[in-house]
Amino acid sequence: MTATLAERLAAQLPKLRGRLLSDQSLAEVVWFRVGGRAEALFTPADEDDLAYFLSRLPAEVPYGVIGLGSNLLVRDGGLPGVTIRLGKPFATIAPGRDATLWAGAAAADKRVALEAMEAGIGGFAFFAGIPGALGGALAMNAGANGTETSDRVVEVFGFDRAGDAVTLSNAAMGYSYRHSSAPEGVIFTGALMRGEQRERAAIKAEVDAVIAHREASQPTRSRTGGSTFKNPPGLSAWRLVDEAGCRGLTIGGAQVSELHTNFLINVGGATAADIEALGEEVRRRVKETSGVELEWEIKRIGVAA
Repeated sequence: MTATLAERLAAQLPKLRGRLLSDQSLAEVVWFRVGGRAEALFTPADEDDLAYFLSRLPAEVPYGVIGLGSNLLVRDGGLPGVTIRLGKPFATIAPGRDATLWAGAAAADKRVALEAMEAGIGGFAFFAGIPGALGGALAMNAGANGTETSDRVVEVFGFDRAGDAVTLSNAAMGYSYRHSSAPEGVIFTGALMRGEQRERAAIKAEVDAVIAHREASQPTRSRTGGSTFKNPPGLSAWRLVDEAGCRGLTIGGAQVSELHTNFLINVGGATAADIEALGEEVRRRVKETSGVELEWEIKRIGVAA
């Protein structure tokens, strides 16, 4: 019997301490609850384990990283190569001096907001409105309520394909709207961020307001992937989608949310292909009615079935 990729890698990496598994379902990870399987799934034990793995990963083996799967669509054919998922050892949050905050890439964004609040550090309430982990927020410059991740980042830390430690300044991240131009292949492990010292009660009021707004305006209890399209300059994606007559539009088990038209939801039995096809149909109709070409905000990865 031919050895699996995970089995071959385990034999080549005898000092590996993390979990390396074959043929793992990713539909259980992503919020849409759809998609294919990972050929190999690696959960490193710590930073040293991650560096060791990367430094010895054969050059011909592709790899990528996923977080909480909140803004992600894994295509039905799954992910070839190695999928890396950072766990609890990468979720540490610690306040520092001068209103700084260290947060690991696996820390949930909402938890970053709450830990900052407890430490009396203002400026992080917006994270309470972002479903996902900090690693994804760092990579895509996630934002909400008028603040972006780039407004808080001092330095970002990670490892490159060679397993070497990398430190990137805010400027080196090349941030723009829902985008960063960090070097390809770098896996973020955490970031140093800065806010401002404030009264905890005032911060709590902001956090509560962000959470209440999200609960009232977004389909938070549906199987969704968050905001589907980026807002074009000076425009709102949801309004363009609504004006194109797409509210409630369905393909297979995928639907444009009735509550917030920039959200696609899995109403039951959807495939990743259904969701992507629905998104493309929405883009086509918006282009036809407004002349605006919407750009995907949800990250689509993997191969079609």
